[in-house]
Amino acid sequence: MKKKITSLSLACALAISGCTTYDPYTGEEKTSNTAKGAGIGAGVALVVSYIANKDKDAAERNKRLLRDAGIGAIAGGGVGYYMDTQEAKLRKQLRDTGVSVVRDGDNINLVMPGNITFATDSADLNAGFFEVLGSVTKVLKEFDQTVVEVAGHTDSTGTDAYNQQLSERRARTVTDYFVARNISAQRFITVGLGESMPVADNGTPEGRQLNRRVEITMVPITAG
Repeated sequence: MKKKITSLSLACALAISGCTTYDPYTGEEKTSNTAKGAGIGAGVALVVSYIANKDKDAAERNKRLLRDAGIGAIAGGGVGYYMDTQEAKLRKQLRDTGVSVVRDGDNINLVMPGNITFATDSADLNAGFFEVLGSVTKVLKEFDQTVVEVAGHTDSTGTDAYNQQLSERRARTVTDYFVARNISAQRFITVGLGESMPVADNGTPEGRQLNRRVEITMVPITAG
């Protein structure tokens, strides 16, 4: 498992220069500042790849969503525009919150660092994080033609087994928040990835804080 993730991490790191952000206020397309720095957001392609490998029946899942959740598929030619519009709304809602919005192809990743999400060694949401999640909820309800992948991550403090469990609980807490606000549970894929995907040096307090995070990836639902 770790070997597979490591190889994917390397591939993603090599591709990081392709992660761009779009500023809806200036119209400028630019490489994300986060990607330039600690590499947060490189995980977007990695998490999508990991879940795709884990969920071999993704096409069947999409069919179930279309059938059971009353969600319409995005027509092939409209995917880019749909995700562009959603990205602009997210950037507006999350401006100055500390959440990074990273675009990778047709996927959008929200990186929520540990200092605004959870206390150390806890899966209880920080009080100040509710407003951020409330803003994301508004956008998820408006743009419902996406699968939402919620991935929890930890730093390397503690055992592998403990960190795996903690990352799962943190991801589940975030998913439960959205579901409790009437977003279809069928849209969510929730995973804990423990300490296996660091984006910074676990040898420093600053690096560990960056590694304690939740990433929410929105993947468009298509008929294909």
